[in-house]
Amino acid sequence: MPFTPDVLYEGFIALLRDDGRMSARESSSTVRKRIRSMEQAGIMRVVAVTDFAAAGFDLLLAIGIEVENRNAEAVGRELAELPEVFSVNLTTGPNDLEILVAAQSFEQLATFLHEEVSQVDGIGRLTPALTVEVYKYQSEYVPQL
Repeated sequence: MPFTPDVLYEGFIALLRDDGRMSARESSSTVRKRIRSMEQAGIMRVVAVTDFAAAGFDLLLAIGIEVENRNAEAVGRELAELPEVFSVNLTTGPNDLEILVAAQSFEQLATFLHEEVSQVDGIGRLTPALTVEVYKYQSEYVPQL
């Protein structure tokens, strides 16, 4: 395989995936420069990823939301502020928004839906879907560069 910048980037990302806390000081100046250029170009960032089950979040829920009498983007931004919500997406089709929610119990989920989501103006209809099995959750996914 030729040693191109794309191959270098993919290799660096793979190394960081194995040890995201790897110190740039441990790397050569070339590696530091490559990492910095990928961060500045916005194609890479180093983040921590939570294992939901290990953290005690046994319930994952996708909720489709129809927005009424308010801008969907404004509703989405307000929902994004709720701590239980880990993803908010503006969508096409029957739902204007889709949110992904993690909860530790049905009681916590009920409180979230009835006390927090219900306070957000503009929500017309919720279509919740409880996750019963996760076949793939690939937080480290990297598209081919």
